[in-house]
Amino acid sequence: MIYLRILYNAIVSDWIFFLQWNIFHIRSIQLHHNGGTGKHIIILGLDSMLLTVDVGNSHTVSGVFQGDRMLANWRLKSDRDRTADELAIRYHSLFQMADIKPENISGFIVSSVVPTLETAWLAYADKYYARQLRCKPLAVSHLTDTGISVATENPAEVGADRIVNAVAAWEMYRDSLIVIDFGTAITFDCVNGKREYVGGTIHPGIGISLDALAGRTAKLPRVDIDTIPEDKIGRTTSSAIHSGMLYGFGGLVDRMVDILSRELEPERERIHTVATGGMAHLIEPFTRTIDVINPQLTLQGLRLIHDKNCNS
Repeated sequence: MIYLRILYNAIVSDWIFFLQWNIFHIRSIQLHHNGGTGKHIIILGLDSMLLTVDVGNSHTVSGVFQGDRMLANWRLKSDRDRTADELAIRYHSLFQMADIKPENISGFIVSSVVPTLETAWLAYADKYYARQLRCKPLAVSHLTDTGISVATENPAEVGADRIVNAVAAWEMYRDSLIVIDFGTAITFDCVNGKREYVGGTIHPGIGISLDALAGRTAKLPRVDIDTIPEDKIGRTTSSAIHSGMLYGFGGLVDRMVDILSRELEPERERIHTVATGGMAHLIEPFTRTIDVINPQLTLQGLRLIHDKNCNS
């Protein structure tokens, strides 16, 4: 009996050691040369993370995923003169504040509508993460395998962010849908039931519309529109701009969703509509056609595309 108890304790001790070793030592990503071929076999640890970056004209939104869980995300101004080293200084500081270890980044993907910043981000990923990435840094374009076909006349001119949003929204509904992105411009992107991105519409954004009113007129002020107007009929210049912006853009959304829905699915009253972007929450109360707001839609789409290209 004593012998069996000693044997049992030894087996339990070995299992505990094995689990602890896996948890605390296999976490980091280990790279091994496969003979003389130069190829790498990558053993992914429990702390393996993906850095996703969406570069817009005004802001850059980024996030770190562990599996399908977002650990942290940031929204910073897009500085077109940033270098790879400047990005490293800024983002490694953000990682430190979020308790994220750069050595655990095993994947990188970027979508960008600013070519110079796409180049800088790829250089950053290549310089600081190349030895630990499980596949090359990925920049989304119309040529990327996303699972969505770009069925427009000129696929090369479609913004990467619009394709990424379509991928994420399709994953939500797997049906015909419209994505509205409230960015520097407001874009409506349409995906049909055949999983094809078929195009959309582009409109001046809320911010640049306010800037145009203040900058191109002598007396109209720059107005803060973060609150709901007390009256629809503005009784001052500021309140007139305030009401006009919120109710006007809300009306724009409803009208465009109605028109695009009828063209996409003539026999259906309306199709699924997903909104994203920094100002989506401002306009949603003034519409009747937005089904859901997903602030992280683009980053989630980037994760899906990276998984498709690097996990298969």
